[in-house]
Amino acid sequence: MIRVLDLDKALDFFINKLGLIETRRHEHKDGRFTLVFLAAKKGAPEIELTYNWDETTPYPTGRFFGHLAFEVDDIYKTCEDLSKKGVVINRPPRDGWMAFVKSPDEISIELLQKGDPLPLKEPWKSAPNIGEW
Repeated sequence: MIRVLDLDKALDFFINKLGLIETRRHEHKDGRFTLVFLAAKKGAPEIELTYNWDETTPYPTGRFFGHLAFEVDDIYKTCEDLSKKGVVINRPPRDGWMAFVKSPDEISIELLQKGDPLPLKEPWKSAPNIGEW
């Protein structure tokens, strides 16, 4: 479960940029919160986004909590596509195998190349880290 401050921004990131699908949603009017469940495909493990309607202060974050990880078919193409959509590649795939980005709520998302690492290639090979990941 991930708490999100802005549901629209979070859904834009996870659906339009990472390519997850919304599998179900529960609105809890009395409790003033919404739960949205996302997955890579129907029947796959899900991520639960919790949106508390009245929350206005960003949730505390840090690397201590761990991160989410997704396996991708082509780490370079995935990072290129995300970059074109305005997502900062915090840890570029210099090794042809691993990259990190962050959600709008500063949740670290690890992207892992499916199978063996791809051959090293520019511009990723020499790209520096940007911020924390």
